[in-house]
Amino acid sequence: MQLGAGPDRTKHPITETLMRKIRICEHISLDGVIQPGGPNEDSEFANGGWSAPYRTAAGAEALAKAQGKNFDLLLGRRTYDLWASFWPKVKGGPFADGLNAATKYVATHRPDGLGWGPVEHLGADIMAGVRRVKSTDGPDLIVWGSSTLTPVLLEQGLVDEVVLLVYPVLLGRGKRCFSDSADPRELALVSTTATSTGVLVNTYRYVGSLRTESPAGASS
Repeated sequence: MQLGAGPDRTKHPITETLMRKIRICEHISLDGVIQPGGPNEDSEFANGGWSAPYRTAAGAEALAKAQGKNFDLLLGRRTYDLWASFWPKVKGGPFADGLNAATKYVATHRPDGLGWGPVEHLGADIMAGVRRVKSTDGPDLIVWGSSTLTPVLLEQGLVDEVVLLVYPVLLGRGKRCFSDSADPRELALVSTTATSTGVLVNTYRYVGSLRTESPAGASS
């Protein structure tokens, strides 16, 4: 999927005058897999349901705090379609109510069939659409799943915060959100919460370019 022009490596969310933050939220295994872990979320994934045994009320509370009460969604088409088949049927509860009320900005070249609203597709140039939405007034933009979109957002330097729910499992195979094409960057740990089942809810914010240190005694 063509997502737009290459990254502008001279800019970053911290220095750009942009009004909304983009926050990535992911359920992730120790080896970096983010493919849907809830039961019945992705019938094509052999290990579907991998996160369900570890979910707790404390974890849900920490996640809700990290996500915020007022937000919009930025989603790839696959994640949008999966969620559209499930969340509109869930009535009541702050998490479901928040997802259903949020405006969904969808990265897709097939704008037909976007029935779960309020919804808006990002246009043919997806990265231009992301920048347009990010520069408008409104709540933070939350990215869930979206394994094709998420790496490009990171490569383009458009991500302000990352929330990882790290599960004590190794899945071996599955979709990932971190690629080897993004520039090295430094993040700061803002908060961390450990649940009784061993899940770590870690929130990070962007700091800047990666700092490195020369080996002791090396000439400059």
